[in-house]
Amino acid sequence: MVTLATCFRTGFGEVTLSRHSRTNSRKEQNLRPWDAADELLLAHLAEQMPAPGKRFLIVNDQYGALTVALTTASPGYPIHFATDSFLSQQAARRNLAGNDLSDASISWHTSLDNIEGEMDYLLIKLPRSLALLEDQLYRYRQVCTPNTRVIAAGMVKYMPAGVFKLLEKILGHTQTSLAKKKARLIFCAPDLSDKTGTSPYPISYRLENTDYQIDNHANVFSRDSLDIGTRFFLANLPILEAHIEPGQAGEINIADLGCGNGIVGLMAAQRCPNAKIDFYDESFMALASAKSNFYRAFPDRSARFIIDDCMSSAAAGHYQVILCNPPFHQQNVVGDFVAQLMFRDAKKALRQGGELWVIGNRHLGYFNSLKRLFGNCLVVAANNKFAVLKASRHP
Repeated sequence: MVTLATCFRTGFGEVTLSRHSRTNSRKEQNLRPWDAADELLLAHLAEQMPAPGKRFLIVNDQYGALTVALTTASPGYPIHFATDSFLSQQAARRNLAGNDLSDASISWHTSLDNIEGEMDYLLIKLPRSLALLEDQLYRYRQVCTPNTRVIAAGMVKYMPAGVFKLLEKILGHTQTSLAKKKARLIFCAPDLSDKTGTSPYPISYRLENTDYQIDNHANVFSRDSLDIGTRFFLANLPILEAHIEPGQAGEINIADLGCGNGIVGLMAAQRCPNAKIDFYDESFMALASAKSNFYRAFPDRSARFIIDDCMSSAAAGHYQVILCNPPFHQQNVVGDFVAQLMFRDAKKALRQGGELWVIGNRHLGYFNSLKRLFGNCLVVAANNKFAVLKASRHP
């Protein structure tokens, strides 16, 4: 049965949507898998009713609301779906399946793919990161023609002035709709005759106190320098050799969970030459950055770079050490629900006696969460802003 919590009514039809989240957070589960910007954009398109066969590129569709709604149209539209989020891609696929809709007309792309062909519509849900938007506008400029309808949609409170400047600099003249339910559309008329330049990403810097060159794609946290939390974590990493089991020839399995650009796992690899490092993240750009950084530093070593929902795919009891710098928000929602899911996945993936090491802001209360989950937690180091915590898996 369709419930009010999941029923999404648009001018293209009625569908059911879910966030398809594994977290137990009541706060997150109570949130709708669409926002007023999705509603406003679809209402505008329904008024125009694009002709069948028009080609769409949809960017940053967090739970697939735009994609699912447009797929209900008959005979339908060829859709290219582009995102930096594995979770968004999975949610869109599951919401299509949940509405018995085929994805045969949909081409799935990561944020790093080159998309070929000309698009009739470029629909962009505005990301919070201006750097990501800048990279996307340069990347998707190649699919635009003077006739392409470019529409960016977002909530007004997440729409800084820099959005308009980027659109005009990279694509062309903009104008806005009236705000409705705190959402707004930005219309852009592509005029590429005098547009030059390319995306400045990835950008690089030298990791302090090392010779390592660090690459960062646009959607990586702290792109141009080492952030203070990671710096504190690196100064207090565990003595990894202590976890090497007798008869294992110096080998140890380590995971960098929520790896970002992979600096934590890279430094673990430096300190433990025989370690097998796995990098986990849900951002395609993060994993690409981590992979580039690791193989530049260690061209003769191997590692795994795993796109995942936290560590849902990890084998039980595989790791001796998991290193984690959790995010404290997902998209526009601030909370610890992603961190809590990371902790649960990590406990399952640890061997008996294995350790989860976590860096976090002191006010987030990770100590109590880890102690409840593992039955133990130790403050390894702390300053006025951060704490490094260790929880061990015991029978």
